[in-house]
Amino acid sequence: MSEAKLIPSIDNRLGSLIEVSRRQEAVTRDEPQLKPAITLSREFGCEAYPVAELLRQQMEKRSGESWALMDKALLDEVAKNHNLSEQVLHNLGDKNRFLDEFMSTFSSRWKSEKDYYRLLTRQIIALAEQGNVIIMGRGSPIVTRNMKNCFHFRMYASAAFKQKSIAKRLSVDVSEAETIIGRRQKERDKFIRDFLDRDPYDLSVYNLVFNNDKNSAVKIADTITDYVLKP
Repeated sequence: MSEAKLIPSIDNRLGSLIEVSRRQEAVTRDEPQLKPAITLSREFGCEAYPVAELLRQQMEKRSGESWALMDKALLDEVAKNHNLSEQVLHNLGDKNRFLDEFMSTFSSRWKSEKDYYRLLTRQIIALAEQGNVIIMGRGSPIVTRNMKNCFHFRMYASAAFKQKSIAKRLSVDVSEAETIIGRRQKERDKFIRDFLDRDPYDLSVYNLVFNNDKNSAVKIADTITDYVLKP
């Protein structure tokens, strides 16, 4: 069974991305960007997409403004689609004060694939600086760690929880789910270590972490919303 089933279709989310990027056209370039941005990372097998969608709805309701939800699939689609990428980056701003500082910290392996990952990083930083965005994965907590408007959250869970969740979502048995989880988590950890030269288990990056075994999607989304919006 394809693991693509774990990632919602990007078609329904492209509209919100374009809407967020177009907001920049009505904002003076010198105006400080103080709107919050949220990164949400998780161990593979945690149920983060329901949390992210509920969080987007809560943030829109409480703030009265539109919010975009970005994840690996959508970020990669924009990076691969030249016309869409140029539109997004033109509206958000092709240059910002964080990019050069961050690029200077790249590992040698990142530099070997600099064109793609520079574009990916530009997207993440530009979106975070614009605000009103929830970014999932692709090292976004590390990429935006020095941005004062960003809040970082992470989800973890027991092996049993993750195996049961993946088995159900992919219609596989628990042993196969365990294999998938081990492989995909290694891939994620390798990406963080190789390209960002960081420890993927360094919790000092995050404002809060959540145990997915003991916290529902509603509880996590409500808690993050309160944390970000309450003084």
